[in-house]
Amino acid sequence: MRRIQVMLLFGAFFISFLAKAQETGTAQESGLDGGTIESQFDYINTVSTNYQEYKVVRRTHLSKLQSNITDSLNSYRNQIVEIQNKLNEQNNQIEQLNANMSRANEEREDAIAQRDSFYFLGTYIHKNVYNNLVWGVIILLVLVLVISYFRFKKSHVVRAETEKRLLEIQEEFEQHRRNTLERERKLNRQLVDALNKK
Repeated sequence: MRRIQVMLLFGAFFISFLAKAQETGTAQESGLDGGTIESQFDYINTVSTNYQEYKVVRRTHLSKLQSNITDSLNSYRNQIVEIQNKLNEQNNQIEQLNANMSRANEEREDAIAQRDSFYFLGTYIHKNVYNNLVWGVIILLVLVLVISYFRFKKSHVVRAETEKRLLEIQEEFEQHRRNTLERERKLNRQLVDALNKK
């Protein structure tokens, strides 16, 4: 019976030892299965044994760490490629938006130019130029009108003076004709009187 108790006690210790070893193995695997690379290095450093100045690391732990690092590097490379693709896509979108903005600015400039000008005689003329041109034509026409008015007035005065002189000359001519007729009659009478006396 004593033997059975010792065996049972020994069996209980053995089972508890196996359970502890299995927990340690699970803990070891979980230490390498999750966490950051730095925490995995810390875990390996903790579970490794020392031999003189060296650390003795299990090959399974080392290969698992290498696999984890390779997976992490591949994951980071994939992330870098994705980020680079997103960056290229965003750069393309930015270029497209810049092109659209340039086109919109050109259209806005054209719209402003068309708003400030109008189509006249086959070309677009700016409203300020058109206003200056119209006012220049109006001022020129006013000047021509004023000059024409003063010339007309001057010519009217000259014409009135000329008509007055003409009337005076006509009156003088009429007076002269009458005088000439009167003289002629007198001469004719004198001639007739002189012929009658003979």
